[in-house]
Parts: sequence; C-alpha cells; structure tokens
Amino acid sequence: MSIQSVDVIYTAVATAENGRDGRVASDDGKLDVVVNPPKEMGGSGAGTNPEQLFAAGYSACFQSALGAVARQSKTDISGSRVTAKVGMGKTEAGGYGLTVELVVSIPNVDAATAKELTEKAHQVCPYSNATRGNVAVELTVA
Repeated sequence: MSIQSVDVIYTAVATAENGRDGRVASDDGKLDVVVNPPKEMGGSGAGTNPEQLFAAGYSACFQSALGAVARQSKTDISGSRVTAKVGMGKTEAGGYGLTVELVVSIPNVDAATAKELTEKAHQVCPYSNATRGNVAVELTVA
C-alpha cells in the first residue's frame, strides 16, 4: 500500500503535556482538556483520554463523509447518527493497538441503502483512509 498524496487545506495543531496523565490543548485555544488514563487502565478516569478524543473525531468525520455521499445520491439521511467505539489493548508484538467499530444509524432509509451509504462513506472518510490497513475497523449498520 502506498502513501496517499494530500493537497493540505487545513492543519490542526494540538500539544500534549505529560502524556496520558496531563493536558492536551489546540493552538487556537478551542480545545483544552485534562487527560487521564481510564480506570480500566489503572488511572483515575477523571479526565478524558486519547481514545475518547479519537472516537469523537472519527464519528464526526464519518458523519460528514456519510452526508457527502448521501448528497451525491440525493438520499435523505436526516436523523442519522454515527457512534465510534475505540478499543485499545496490547498487540501480539508487545506494543499497543486500536480497534474501531463504527455504528451507523440512518432511520429514513432501508437496510440495503444504509449499508451502501456506510460503505461509500468508509471509502471517502479521512479517518477511514488513515486507518485502513493499520486498524481493524468494523462497520455496523444499526
């Protein structure tokens, strides 16, 4: 798989202090959050964590991609929702890795159309393109 070429139109910038037990802030001040490991990983769970931030970004991005493919096919997806479930754990090689399940609900269309739109969105979503071949991403149409 080759690295895709991208004509960059926007760059997000965020800086972390103290890793998983500290703070993350964007350069424009719109994001400034305390991060702590979740209780399941031995942390306090008092703040958010990188996996929640990734899930938030992926679900929002995928929802936008879903909207784009729906507009192309002139399909009404009002009331649709995308939930990203991001799992983190140890890999066989001894490092850490992620898994993702995207749960897509499109109440105004039949199951076949919902599945088709979801699969098309997975082809155009920047997060899906970034994770393809590296992270197991499961698509679930609810």
